[in-house]
Amino acid sequence: MSASLSSMDPVDPLTQRMAALGVREEDLEESFVRSGGNGGQNVNKVSTCVMLRHRPSGVQVKCQESRQQGLNRQAARWLLLDKLEATWKELVAAERARIEKLRRQKRKPSQGAKNRMLADKSRRAQKKQTRKSPGTD
Repeated sequence: MSASLSSMDPVDPLTQRMAALGVREEDLEESFVRSGGNGGQNVNKVSTCVMLRHRPSGVQVKCQESRQQGLNRQAARWLLLDKLEATWKELVAAERARIEKLRRQKRKPSQGAKNRMLADKSRRAQKKQTRKSPGTD
């Protein structure tokens, strides 16, 4: 680890956000590969592209925004946190929707709905009465 990431200031926004999301530095697997695109000799010789993986969730990001490895490491962490937060928000929203659906299903029908249902039943019963064969009475 470089000195800039290992000795993070406790009031650093990145550190605060990692703590808020429950992401620990030990859970991250970091690897470096050569970047591609513009940058000339630097991107061809130096491994500035950062690949970051969160082991518990399996979420992976790749960052090559800058020609400097240190900046890419920090940007990769921000990207990973954004991705994790979006995934967790999606899971929470899906669970909330599931609970709300169950609540709607278990709810008793309103008085108006009940009256409409009973009226439909009686209409259906009257229809069936007219279908009976004349010789059965």
